[in-house]
Amino acid sequence: MPREFPIGLTPPDWLVRNLRPHRAPLNRAAMVRAAVAMALPLAIGLAAGQPTYGALASMGALSGVISDTADAYRMRIVNIAVPQLFGAVGVTVGSLVYGQGWYAVAAVTGVALVSGMISTIGAVSSVSGLLLLLNAVIGAGLPLPGPWWLPPVLMSGGGLLVLALALLAWPLRAGVPERESVGAAYRKVADLLAACAGPDRYTTIRVEVTESLNQAYDLILAHRARQHGRSRELTRLLAQLNAITPVVEAAPAVHLTGRPLPPEVPEALRYLAEAIETGFTGPIALPHLPTPTTETARAVDLALRHTAEVVTSPDVDPRGIDDRLGRPANPSIRTARAARNVVLSANSWHYGLRLAVCIGIAQALVSLVAVPRSYWVALTITFVLKPDFGSVFSRALLRALGTVAGLVIAAAVLAEVPPGWWDVPVLFVLAPLIPALTPRGYGYQTAAITPVILLLSDILNHKGTALLLPRLLDSLMGCAIALIAGYLLWPESWHTRVGDRLADAVADTAAYVDAAFGADTDPAARARMRRRLYRDLSTIRTEFQRALTEPPPTGRRAAAWWPLVVAVERIIDATTAARVRVRHGAPPPSPAEISQVSVQLRELSDRVREAETLVAVRTDLTGPSGSVLEPLRQEVAAARAITSPH
Repeated sequence: MPREFPIGLTPPDWLVRNLRPHRAPLNRAAMVRAAVAMALPLAIGLAAGQPTYGALASMGALSGVISDTADAYRMRIVNIAVPQLFGAVGVTVGSLVYGQGWYAVAAVTGVALVSGMISTIGAVSSVSGLLLLLNAVIGAGLPLPGPWWLPPVLMSGGGLLVLALALLAWPLRAGVPERESVGAAYRKVADLLAACAGPDRYTTIRVEVTESLNQAYDLILAHRARQHGRSRELTRLLAQLNAITPVVEAAPAVHLTGRPLPPEVPEALRYLAEAIETGFTGPIALPHLPTPTTETARAVDLALRHTAEVVTSPDVDPRGIDDRLGRPANPSIRTARAARNVVLSANSWHYGLRLAVCIGIAQALVSLVAVPRSYWVALTITFVLKPDFGSVFSRALLRALGTVAGLVIAAAVLAEVPPGWWDVPVLFVLAPLIPALTPRGYGYQTAAITPVILLLSDILNHKGTALLLPRLLDSLMGCAIALIAGYLLWPESWHTRVGDRLADAVADTAAYVDAAFGADTDPAARARMRRRLYRDLSTIRTEFQRALTEPPPTGRRAAAWWPLVVAVERIIDATTAARVRVRHGAPPPSPAEISQVSVQLRELSDRVREAETLVAVRTDLTGPSGSVLEPLRQEVAAARAITSPH
């Protein structure tokens, strides 16, 4: 029988959330790539009598493994190759100022400023900024072998080896990840239709549908921007994604009825998902669909038949395909726009300066103070204080715990494994743990990376187990600097941003209510507005989850906003359901009804934006009881009631 903690020893909720591993499937292909890409360079270096060169190339492969997160082959080129370029610049700058005192402090601090600023652009630039700073810290902290140009060549070569391994199956599986992403979105929508009668499962699956559609659209639109619309396959996949939109819009209307759909309806979507994943474009024997008897059932039936027609169509006219999230500009325009935003954005300067201050302090301790400190202090800060990686407090805590766990593994390796060829099989075993444990959480990733970096560092400086205790002290010192100079001294970092973002979402919801029933609103524009709303709420959910891992009072304040996040999602669902009912025969609401709801939402948005904690908000919503807006009025009234303190 499990023992319960005494009341005084019960761990707080925020700590339990930090330590709980996330669920994620094992990416076995990435694990194999990590093992081969990190062990092979070291084996080649040992065979050539240059183990230090092999260790540098393996360090570069580690950077490639960290970047190896994309499913689609085209995205892998960008995700892995671009960060390697930044990493090469970083190690070059760092090695040129190695042992140069103030020059090293100034150079690494400047790199930290740039790293923090470019990290605000997006996912690829975030990893690029990470490797830029990470390699600069390593170059400035370790005596790297060979001339100045050799370390960046070796490290880039190791990263590009990961890319080469990741692209091996491209000729055989071209287009498969893209089709699978669209097929996965169809399967999630099928699950949503199957769960329409159950409130608990419906809410959970609707969030998963949003995430699945976001991933599929991001993948297809990014490729289509580079292909300039010429790819028939990408055009077809985009058409298939757009075709599922009416089905998604009909789901809230079904949910409001409380009656389950016939099982043949979600099953038909699963048949279509299978056709998309296999690339089949011929006639499909769908399950027999029952005759619809209500306006909601007619909406689902028409949407499903339209979807089946698009999926099975052998030809798609690219001129008739609109991008429901807005087609992105070509890469050159996006690059120029991102550079301008970084330079002019106060947010990017704020993040960059915060990171630069902490790295400057750490590098000064290493380069100027006559105390045996190492590059590991700045290395720790680089991982902990990346501003787009979530809660600094949580990452500092998990970094310390993960380092301790990683040092235990490293101690066994360095103490028991003789240096030389035995390092190759050890690295072959340790490397796959990085992609296996990274999705589980930051602490688990740290525990996997720490022994690998220490093993490779030992090949470069030959200090053995003498590395262990200093590295632990350096990690704790780096965590302390990040917490004090990068967290406590910046009050906005320990205030949740959920309230402001939620206020923006409520205001956008008011605009969506106006657009949903406007006769002059373009259907594609309305669909883009709804998709962006759900995307924004998905971002708010992520921010909320991060805030919950903060200690009180930040986590407690964030938790208070959660019911309102759910209420806003329900308001969007109710608006979409009303629109579907009107489109299929229900009497439209009057302009006065629409205006009343949108005004109340805008007032709620203003109150949420001004409030640090929940405040009372007046509720005044009346209208015809038989109106299609009655469920929407009830949801708005519930949302406004949530903001009243109990």
